[in-house]
Amino acid sequence: MIGERIRQARKASGLSMRALAEQAGISAMAVSKYENDKSTPSSGVLIALSDALGVTVEYFFRQAKVVLKEVEYRKHARLPKKTISKIEGDVIEQIERYLELEELLPANPISAFKMPKNLPAKVDDFDDIEEVAARVRKAWGLGNNPIPDLIDTLEERGIKVFQSNIMHDDKFDGLASQVDGTPVIVVGKNWPGDRQRFTLAHELGHLILASRLDESLDEEKAAHRFAGAFLVPAGEARKELGNTRSWLEPVELCMLKQSYGLSMRAWIYRASDLGILNTNASRKMWNYFYKNNWVKTEPGDGYPSEQPKLFKQLVFHALAEDLVSDSKAAELLGMNMMEFRKLRMAGCGAQKAVNK
Repeated sequence: MIGERIRQARKASGLSMRALAEQAGISAMAVSKYENDKSTPSSGVLIALSDALGVTVEYFFRQAKVVLKEVEYRKHARLPKKTISKIEGDVIEQIERYLELEELLPANPISAFKMPKNLPAKVDDFDDIEEVAARVRKAWGLGNNPIPDLIDTLEERGIKVFQSNIMHDDKFDGLASQVDGTPVIVVGKNWPGDRQRFTLAHELGHLILASRLDESLDEEKAAHRFAGAFLVPAGEARKELGNTRSWLEPVELCMLKQSYGLSMRAWIYRASDLGILNTNASRKMWNYFYKNNWVKTEPGDGYPSEQPKLFKQLVFHALAEDLVSDSKAAELLGMNMMEFRKLRMAGCGAQKAVNK
């Protein structure tokens, strides 16, 4: 068992056996023997391995066995296998801690995910996705206003949201999977908030639209359309922009980005999807954005990143009820005791510093 845990942590860290051996001060042959359960590391070696791999010693003895099923990556083809292994290892380790916490709680306060009722069985056209998104919002009681915290909204409906520091560049736009029937979505921890939100809504679109799309419809385009419609319902988009426009002022788009958490570029797509911008007007907008180098980096203030809150809240709930010790709470949060004490003593004021 320890061997498998060492191998998993090594892959998550992106280290080769030789690199791990050098950092832990042991031989590569020893690492191989440990991973294949041909030898058992001493307590001193386990401490050295935990330091090299960035995990706690308790990690090696955790019993949880997590299998990511139906894994889907956006831009998968551009990711090296080593990076994929690091991402999946990182995600699995986080899920293991989450499942371990759930076993310690007498009752899970969050119900399992259920597909909203009254969704159409078949989606024949991209325009039909507008109605699907509207029905999901209605079923979840979201109204038509901007969603202030999308991560919280999904977690309350039984979708587990995780973040990873490994997802740091433009080669990766998210991961969706299933663990024991529970939907899992992973986004970058330090991404701008608008990028996080669109990815979350996009992956929700895949989940909602699965098996409903006509075979003539491209799944990625359908998920994009769902994301825009879910974050900004058609009626609200027309209230904000009007029914027909020949141009959208960049300052106007900056303000809408801050209101809805939808990027300026996504607003152009949204206006085009709804026919507010015709083909020529849309082309003119995109030419302007390319000319000003705004396609990758938009002007104005960025939209703040979102952070999952539920897991941390449940850890402190368990701590308050004496279901876990201080050291166990720190382990579940992936912190050392110094970080944990800082967070506990300073409360909410320390969360921003600890989350960095």
